This record gives sequence, C-alpha cells and structure tokens, in this order.
Amino acid sequence: MNVEQKETEGRIAISNRKARHEYEVLDSFEAGIVLRGSEVKSLRLGNANLQDSYAFVKAGEVWLSGMHINPYEQANILNHDPVRERKLLLHKKEIRKLVGKTSEKGLTLIPLKVYFKNGRAKVEVGLCKGKRSYDKRAAIAKRETEREMRRQFSNKDY
Repeated sequence: MNVEQKETEGRIAISNRKARHEYEVLDSFEAGIVLRGSEVKSLRLGNANLQDSYAFVKAGEVWLSGMHINPYEQANILNHDPVRERKLLLHKKEIRKLVGKTSEKGLTLIPLKVYFKNGRAKVEVGLCKGKRSYDKRAAIAKRETEREMRRQFSNKDY
C-alpha cells in the first residue's frame, strides 16, 4: 500500500453537498458498491460526481444510477462506461425496508457520499424527502443565525 492509498483510507472521496440542501434526509444506510478495477482507481483519485444521481429498487436489488466516474487515464482499452448503473450491496432486511418506504409518495433514495472503509468503496444512501423552497430558505436563515452567534461568542473577552 503506497502513501497515496493510505491517505484515502477512511475519508470521504466524494460527497453530494447539494443533496442535503435539496432534500430532507430521514434515514441513511451504508451500502457496498460493485465496481470494476478502473472505477476504483478513478474513485480513489476523487474523479467522480454524485450530482443528479439516485438509487432505485429493481427485482429485489438496489441500483445506483446517474453517478459519473471519470475514465481512468492509465486503463486504456479496459476502461469502464462512466455513467453505467452500479449495483449496491445491502442486507435483504434493509432492501425490504427500502421497498416499503420508497413506495410511499415523495420518498426517494439519494447517494449522500462515497468513501473507503477498510479498503472497500462504500456509499451512504439516504432515504430522502424533497424540500420546498420555503424550507430551504428557513434552513439557510437558521444556519446564518447560528454562524453569527458563534462569531459573537468567539469575539467576546471574558
């Protein structure tokens, strides 16, 4: 294991920051992801994008669609399709729970982040409900007031 790999172990490779703004996360699951060799190498370099990606349940399996992993430059002819659907690995009990929840109106599965854990790529998938525009404005206002309060307390001399 070289130095570059040690640095990526245990830290977030890619995060979907827009998802927390657009959706309210009700529950989250850690899932493994089925990848090809060139995809893993490209992911370790951080060459992926989770924007506009989502997960769905089909025939008792969970699939990730819309995740873009850039082709690995050194893979030449054996490179992968950047936007192919990728299978997520979850326990049957978790899949059954997701089938029931996603059938409810307004709930969807959104990938929140991709990271490496013990050398394996993992995806944190969130069961999400879409936010309205006024909910987004309220969240921004709350974040601003908290930031201002922290700033005021840090500037005070006791």
